[in-house]
Amino acid sequence: MSQNLALFQQLGAEKFSAAIGGVAPYFATIEPQFVDLRKGFAEVKIRNQRKVHNHIGTVHAIALCNGAELVAGTCTDVSIPEGARWLPVGMTVQYLAKAKTDIRVVTEADAVDWSEAGNLDVPVAAYDTEGTKVFSAVITMNVKH
Repeated sequence: MSQNLALFQQLGAEKFSAAIGGVAPYFATIEPQFVDLRKGFAEVKIRNQRKVHNHIGTVHAIALCNGAELVAGTCTDVSIPEGARWLPVGMTVQYLAKAKTDIRVVTEADAVDWSEAGNLDVPVAAYDTEGTKVFSAVITMNVKH
């Protein structure tokens, strides 16, 4: 079992969310709140607060990218075979609508063949509180066995 998955299960979502910023400080900037983490799936919420706003008062594009990398990375970490390593090597994003509310960032990656080595594309979507998709991304993870 992945160390991150074991920590998530042991600490619970709230404490794991706080701890992740200690491991990777740039994630602390968005104050992510994990909802769920398991093989092939991760979900976090980003609160709509001033520190993640852009100049027009909506959730900043890079805050969305930060959330996307967080869910894709943690999902990859808990999904790859034990002993494998991973590194993000690319990200393609689409900004679909203004992010004016709290945001739910999700990767549903059951279709990814986690047993494979090489570049794996991890899909991510972000939704506002009305269910509108405001952002989508594909994060390419290089997995080495």
